[in-house]
Amino acid sequence: MGKPMATIERRAFRPQQQNAATAPPQHAEWHGGPLIKLGWRMRLGVLLPSVNTVAEPQLQAMLPDGVSVHTTRLKLTGSSPEELLGMTKNVEEASRLLADIEPNRILFHCTATTTFDVAMPGRLRERITAATGLPATVTSEALIAAFEALGVRKLVLVTPYIHEINEREVGFLGHHGISVLREFGCNLPGGKEFARVEPAEWYRVVMEHRHDDADAYFISCAQVRSAEIIDVLEHDLQRPVVTSNQAAIWHCLRQSGITDKVFGFGTLLQM
Repeated sequence: MGKPMATIERRAFRPQQQNAATAPPQHAEWHGGPLIKLGWRMRLGVLLPSVNTVAEPQLQAMLPDGVSVHTTRLKLTGSSPEELLGMTKNVEEASRLLADIEPNRILFHCTATTTFDVAMPGRLRERITAATGLPATVTSEALIAAFEALGVRKLVLVTPYIHEINEREVGFLGHHGISVLREFGCNLPGGKEFARVEPAEWYRVVMEHRHDDADAYFISCAQVRSAEIIDVLEHDLQRPVVTSNQAAIWHCLRQSGITDKVFGFGTLLQM
């Protein structure tokens, strides 16, 4: 006879009169098989570029227990100013869709769009909150908060972007008192190309652009496969390494009162 299957203790179902976002999970005693992570501590709604295939798996990997991520997409595949600004066109409609899941917070997650100019973060937050009544976060503000937490005033910037986006990003960081000692962009045309760059290539590029005076290294863009190399880069550079996905999830968690340390993705998520 084969091995018996796992069994679940049967219990009478009684609806719980608690807020689903804050109540502990109510489930039968479980004797085997996987438990699915549900957002009983926090649900985070995320607005992503339509082309993005990297952010969701990376954000999921960085979540502590009891936190879930739920996404809606906004049209963006390229790198032109018109395309980047076009991503903001339907923010209200997309935010209202996310509001249906009753998230604790909504994140507008695109580094190039949220660093387009210094007023962009505030405008996006205001639009999301006006449409939903929910608190909002944008990628660029998460990055500035991360650099402040790490004490970063000088950094090396590495991106997949064309030169014009790098220029805007350098200017945005400078507005917040952060000097870019060295910057490099791969000059790739859009998100599909960004995602094709292997983690080992990002490691090589960062190491080739190291600078002794840098307080940290920043690998920009939510569509790059950099999460796998944060720890090894920090070891080899002896400096913090910040990425867009890492900073965004860290800031959203801390803004929502969740202070769990997450290991495997650099210094920031252990602060």
